[in-house]
Amino acid sequence: IGSFGEDVYKIGMTRRLEPLDRVRELGDASVPFSFDVHAMIYSDDAPSLENHLHKVFNEKQVNKINSRKEFFNVNIKEIKSVIEDMNINAHWTMFAEAKEYRESLAIDQERKAATSANDELHVA
Repeated sequence: IGSFGEDVYKIGMTRRLEPLDRVRELGDASVPFSFDVHAMIYSDDAPSLENHLHKVFNEKQVNKINSRKEFFNVNIKEIKSVIEDMNINAHWTMFAEAKEYRESLAIDQERKAATSANDELHVA
């Protein structure tokens, strides 16, 4: 939902003390909408965990040329299942808030409804 459509997720890591700073940085002017966080996993060996997940979902990587682009076309339930199979505890948010995306859709719908109403008035 949002910037890249349904079932596109970034699986990445940060070494920042405040991980959400990195998420906010990723949602800058380069993409149309901010990112939602569906899970945050703290790990003593985050690079190995990230590498493992990238290998598991390799066939579903969006950019097949540049493997440093960490976006995957995969259902969130699949990601959750792999993490759970690894006996890793994580708090999951399955529903994307996608606030800006949803508000933008609502504005588009309001504009279309207003345009349709104006067209009907001119026809009558």
